[in-house]
Amino acid sequence: MNNLYYNEPLEKRQKEELKDQKKKVKDREKRIKENKKNSELNSQEFDFETETVIGMTNKNNQRKRQMLQKKLEQQEKLKQKRKKRIKRIIKWATILGLLAGGIAFALLSPIFNIQEVQVVGNTIVPADTIVSLSQLSKDQNIFKFINLQIEKKIKENPYIDKVKVKRALPNTVQIQVQERERNFNIQFLNGYAYINNQGYILEISDNKLELPIIQGITTPEEEIKPGNRLKTEDLEKLETVIQLMIAWKNNNMEQSIDSIDITNKNEYSIRIEEEKKTVYLGDKSNLSNKVLWIQAIMNDNKGIEGEIYVNGDLNNNFRPRFKQKV
Repeated sequence: MNNLYYNEPLEKRQKEELKDQKKKVKDREKRIKENKKNSELNSQEFDFETETVIGMTNKNNQRKRQMLQKKLEQQEKLKQKRKKRIKRIIKWATILGLLAGGIAFALLSPIFNIQEVQVVGNTIVPADTIVSLSQLSKDQNIFKFINLQIEKKIKENPYIDKVKVKRALPNTVQIQVQERERNFNIQFLNGYAYINNQGYILEISDNKLELPIIQGITTPEEEIKPGNRLKTEDLEKLETVIQLMIAWKNNNMEQSIDSIDITNKNEYSIRIEEEKKTVYLGDKSNLSNKVLWIQAIMNDNKGIEGEIYVNGDLNNNFRPRFKQKV
């Protein structure tokens, strides 16, 4: 009986101990699992932070490489620009050197000394006069003068309207001129002044040219000098004279006009010595029609001395007439 009492508690304690051991084992396994899980979570967090840091580091490195590459490219561009600038400097220095040498050779070499001065286009002014005006001389260097200055000197002659100076290398200078044409005589003192259609006074002479004489100008005698021009009032009347001469030529008038009186712009008159006739034109209106009437009247009264009147309004029943000298 005593043994039974003793054995029963022992068995119970053994069961409890076994149960405690199993519980401890389970608790230990649970802790192990929890530790393992925590370890994995920590590992994942570490890996994420590591990857973030590594990524940022890579981006920084890439940015640095890009900045370095850009800097290198800029340095290379500056280097190339410096090379091009140096090449340009060398190029222009060479060109300027060659040019300076060429200029020095041209100015000093006797090859370029003037040997001939040619004058082209002159019919009134002698070539020697034009060359003298130019002040060019033989053995003068062909480059040691300014064209415009030479042209200005030559145009001091009233007959010279236009002039062009050209160099024909190595040693010839050509002077091309365009002269003013003499169109009318003007009675001046005991002689005559020659003028052109623009009213330029070209020359004073004792001799009369076979050209019409213009009478009745208002330009003062002291201003009648070669190179001067008639006063504005005379220039306006001269335009009418030119229109008359054009109409005269267009109608094939055989008779020559000897003189034209422009004293009164409302009463122009002309003298035709060949026909011994004086023609009163009136003003500048209807000049072409007036010339036709003059032609018809002269044909009807050939060789008869007298006066022709076409000085009325041909558009208002005016009838031209001829008055024979008695």
